[in-house]
Amino acid sequence: MSTTHTTRNGPLTGVRVVELAGIGPGPFAAMLLADLGADVVRVDRPGGPGLGIDPARDLTNRNKRSVLVDLKAADGPATVLDVVERADVLIEGYRPGVAERLGVGPDACLARNPRLVYGRMTGWGQDGPLAPTAGHDIGYIAITGALGMIGPDPEGPPAIPANLLGDYAGGSLYLVIGVLAALQHARAHGEGQVVDAAIVDGTAHLTTMIRGMLAAGSWQDRRGTNLLDGGCPFYGVYATSDGGHMAVGALEEQFYAEFVSLLGIGDEAAAGRYDLARWPDLREAVAKAFLSRTRQEWTEVFDGSDACVAPVLSLDEAPSHPHLAARGTFAEHGGLTQPAPAPRFSVTPGTLRTGPALPGADTAEVARDWAVPSLHPQETSA
Repeated sequence: MSTTHTTRNGPLTGVRVVELAGIGPGPFAAMLLADLGADVVRVDRPGGPGLGIDPARDLTNRNKRSVLVDLKAADGPATVLDVVERADVLIEGYRPGVAERLGVGPDACLARNPRLVYGRMTGWGQDGPLAPTAGHDIGYIAITGALGMIGPDPEGPPAIPANLLGDYAGGSLYLVIGVLAALQHARAHGEGQVVDAAIVDGTAHLTTMIRGMLAAGSWQDRRGTNLLDGGCPFYGVYATSDGGHMAVGALEEQFYAEFVSLLGIGDEAAAGRYDLARWPDLREAVAKAFLSRTRQEWTEVFDGSDACVAPVLSLDEAPSHPHLAARGTFAEHGGLTQPAPAPRFSVTPGTLRTGPALPGADTAEVARDWAVPSLHPQETSA
């Protein structure tokens, strides 16, 4: 085997994963498994996914290897099944029924490899009225109630949290949890199974604590009016004099006391913490204070304190934050700055071993390492 995949480079070293190429949460889940040491082989199709992104910069394909297989060719499904026979996990993100029509659905794969964990990543799930329809993150989080919670204005539209909440938190991470749990079962009992990771299920699951607060009467079903959604004047975002912003999360009493002291808003304004009727005045006082200095000046004021205040940084700025730089939260590999593998392990740390896998670049190597002679290099289309 290649030395790249025999070194001790994560707790999943030795686990073999097949990823049927897709976009979004499936590739991210496979990347996370690869970051943790799994040997992830991405099955790309000739011509690529057509996303318009340079494959050499697609960071979700780091730490993987790629083979080219045309699943619509006569020998395509059989080749994939040959690879599956030697795998521990398969991940696919097609619409329900597509993998079956291509000949690489759960029944065909588990027949070849009864210990296989077959991970399915979809938005709506494998069944239900919406299962066969198209969708994206914003729709998935909309129907679960999660999108409706986000935003500072109860009368205005919800704020869109990029595609982090649905695709990656409610989707990718739940797929990884499911795959690892099923892998444990397979190793203990010799029995594989299908993991149905639906973004709607995972996102709904993420709202569990809020639903508990709603049931207890401590959360209003109206955004921008609660403790954690911008309704609270000491848990929110404020503009600074230079157009920057500061994030405030001074919830606990001792942290609030330090916050108002360093902000310098005075005892009368600070006393409004427990009086909801005075929260509008408190918010105005906090906003006025933050507008008196720049983001950098306020960052220096709150630096090292327990006031729970942080500057709102851009994607470009984040890697240079002193705390993140000290921890190595971001790393550079192949000239690309990117988040380092997470979480961290004391004995088997994840590593950045390789950059994004180029489609088909590893076909011959994987054919040798996984002992799959039916794999053979294919020409990519222009």
